[in-house]
Amino acid sequence: MLIVNEQQIMRTYNMNEAIKDVEEVLKAKVAEKISNPHRTVIEFPQHEASALYMPSADLVEEVTAVKVVTIYPNNPTNGKPTTQGVVLLSDAKNGEHVAMLNASYLTRLRTGALSAIATNYLARKNAKVLTVIGTGAMAFEQTLGVLAVRDIDRIILFNRTAKKAQQFGEQLKDFGIEVPFEIAEDVSVAVRQAHIICCATRSVEPVFNGNDLQPGTHINGVGSYLPHMLELDVTTIKRASKVVVDDLAGVKDEAGELIHAESIGEWSFNDVHGEIGQLVARQVNGREEDDEITIFKSVGAAYFDLAVAKGAYIKAKEKSIGTHIEV
Repeated sequence: MLIVNEQQIMRTYNMNEAIKDVEEVLKAKVAEKISNPHRTVIEFPQHEASALYMPSADLVEEVTAVKVVTIYPNNPTNGKPTTQGVVLLSDAKNGEHVAMLNASYLTRLRTGALSAIATNYLARKNAKVLTVIGTGAMAFEQTLGVLAVRDIDRIILFNRTAKKAQQFGEQLKDFGIEVPFEIAEDVSVAVRQAHIICCATRSVEPVFNGNDLQPGTHINGVGSYLPHMLELDVTTIKRASKVVVDDLAGVKDEAGELIHAESIGEWSFNDVHGEIGQLVARQVNGREEDDEITIFKSVGAAYFDLAVAKGAYIKAKEKSIGTHIEV
């Protein structure tokens, strides 16, 4: 078995490669070539934490993956990362377990790739201002994903702790991002100026007022993934002409803001414009008017992890990185 750690993956597998691999798995899913049992989530309320178990399989290429990821938001106070995970990759032709890969970066990367793909289809072509709400670990690859598909010339960062937003901006600069950033003290101001918004929080209440959105804004909502979490308010959902989701079955169970909007009779899952795979397969339209407000809602699905784990494994073999062990 090949063991590949996070630093090795980060050095050899990037956002553009992830976007390509995720697009391919989305097409395969639409073609019914992917098996994706529903994930299991175990919550640990005493730690405000969750553990997720996510299996999937590519039925054509005959490869399977199981991701185990833990999300502990209070970990940074103890010097540990918020998100920790591994992916076990197996050959479905003979059952051999071929690789174990660190999944923390891959999880952030595939989520950023999904938002990149959604942004490419749903955001205005001339979008220039990106607002990032919540500057935790997940937000970095969200930003990279948007920058991969749009020529952004201004980034506005908002976080409950302004110091963390500043640190996030410096991290972007250290990574080589030359787009100027600024810290917003008022989320309403940040939203009113945005052409694209990325929300990456675990909030249980809406993080901005939908009345502040300007026409033509696209929103990526990726932080909330449990029924009690609510990043987006009902106003935002009702103002959107298109709500696109990553995986409809998962969203119906886990997208708290959409579940809430339906439960109070203000919206219905029947109003979902389509899944992101349908956008890629050209089965549904992307943005059609400049003044449309559009939403991409993502809660995650195992076949996205399968896509990037397989891609990272192939790169690891090509570059002869990782450690071979007997198990």
